[in-house]
Amino acid sequence: MTAVAAHSDPVRVGVIGAGYWGPNLIRNVSINPRAVLTAVADSKPERRDFVAVRYPGCRIYDDAKKLIAADDIDAVIIATPVNTHFALAKAALESGKHVLLEKPMCASVAECDDLIALATGRGLTLMVDHTFLYTGAVRRILELVDAGELGEILYFDSVRVNLGLFQHDVNVLWDLAPHDLSIMDAIVKKPAVSVAAQGRAHFDRQIEDIAYLTVTFAGDAIAHFHVNWLAPVKVRHMLIGGAKKMIFFDDNEPSEKVKVYDKGVQMLTDVEEVHRALVQYRIGDMHAPHIDGTEALTLVTNEFIGAIRDKRPPRSDAESGRRVVSILEAADRSLKQGGAPVPL
Repeated sequence: MTAVAAHSDPVRVGVIGAGYWGPNLIRNVSINPRAVLTAVADSKPERRDFVAVRYPGCRIYDDAKKLIAADDIDAVIIATPVNTHFALAKAALESGKHVLLEKPMCASVAECDDLIALATGRGLTLMVDHTFLYTGAVRRILELVDAGELGEILYFDSVRVNLGLFQHDVNVLWDLAPHDLSIMDAIVKKPAVSVAAQGRAHFDRQIEDIAYLTVTFAGDAIAHFHVNWLAPVKVRHMLIGGAKKMIFFDDNEPSEKVKVYDKGVQMLTDVEEVHRALVQYRIGDMHAPHIDGTEALTLVTNEFIGAIRDKRPPRSDAESGRRVVSILEAADRSLKQGGAPVPL
């Protein structure tokens, strides 16, 4: 078991995976004043060379097992394909190391449960990199929701589409939907009760490249997601409807990403015709709040290090990762059943 750094000492971090997302995490660990980038592991020589040139003080491994076994590493960040998450995270936790996992957390709820039990039993931090929760735009939206500005959340509608990148191991739901599912989970704050999904696999008959997912909650709230690898344009839209106000979030917008609309609908009863329902629309102002420009991954690594040091649950903890995986797992069952709702 690795020796845990003293409270005042920097947390010694190893990163597994230096491919697509790993270099971003490596960079943020390297500049975090409370962390030390100790080692990186990747199976591809060109990726190891990439890291070695840029971070000459960092040890490089060709095998993740060697990194996990190192005694001078306190925490491990895993940025590898989802089907490798469970085995790597389990080995790291069993070695007494804190773990930050890329999204989605694991390939099944059962795997999530095993990791949560292991981390809890050993008093270790287990966190999921739901990056969008740490962006300035989403943090501002959550502030508005938590302050009651929107009122009761009625609906959550998301579109996340682009041309590629096709994945060989997961369908488009597992690839694109975790971002917005994690945001939905933080905003709606109610347990999902059922999931329905429809999709099509146009090229690989086993892997859907376009899908529509609907999540229902206790009460009247509903969420809908459109994810697509075949769109000619990149779209990142989100609509959040509350009883008081509504939000439009466009992540592609360079300046006014979040727009808050003071608009709503009221059902009134005509005094003279008590059986006739009247709809009254309230049209107010729109404003675009200031958005903090701090890089999301800077806050992700800060949160991971802070949770380890303070011995507290991280913001995007393993339970939130499990909830996202439970929806994705149910969505796969619904796809196989032709879109039939699957209870959670």
